[in-house]
Amino acid sequence: MIDVTKLDFKKTNGLIPCIVQDGTTLKVLMLGYMNEEALNKTLSEKKLTFFSRTKQRLWTKGETSGNYLFLNEVIIDCDQDTLLLKVTPKGPSCHTGADTCFNEKNETIGVEFLEAIIKERKKNPKENSYTNQLLNSGINKVAQKVGEESVELVIEAKDNNKELFLGEAADLMYHYLVLLTAKDTSLQEVVKVLRQRHEK
Repeated sequence: MIDVTKLDFKKTNGLIPCIVQDGTTLKVLMLGYMNEEALNKTLSEKKLTFFSRTKQRLWTKGETSGNYLFLNEVIIDCDQDTLLLKVTPKGPSCHTGADTCFNEKNETIGVEFLEAIIKERKKNPKENSYTNQLLNSGINKVAQKVGEESVELVIEAKDNNKELFLGEAADLMYHYLVLLTAKDTSLQEVVKVLRQRHEK
């Protein structure tokens, strides 16, 4: 994942500051410190382990609460003395019960929140969930629903009822995200294609 030998632990008295960011919402969750042992444990187990300056020992985030931070990506800064850790949190990140140590809600301003819910339903099915019923019905049914919602949006676009138009737009967005999930892809991948087209 990264070359640990590039990090300058000596410059920071053996402890590297680590900025922890939710890989989906991009919210900063907390700041912690790692020595080389904590970093190697994190890279090995894919769960964030820090060095506690107060307890003077390694501690894995969530070891008592169960609110682990699962590692997705590690990025070294330009001076090789700070890390950006992109994670998937399981539960609140702060010991106070707040989403983040900065008392911010860990949510996005875009539709990623809805995509995250749909992906969670696929991973952990819920009884009587329409999303699960749709995903279980197969790709043809999901694709058919996207087609139906597209037509309904076009019909509402020709009228002047904004409330109905927005309702159909929301329905289409939801079913589109279900289709992406059913195809084991993501909105981020679609955005990447759009960015590549824009750069041409």
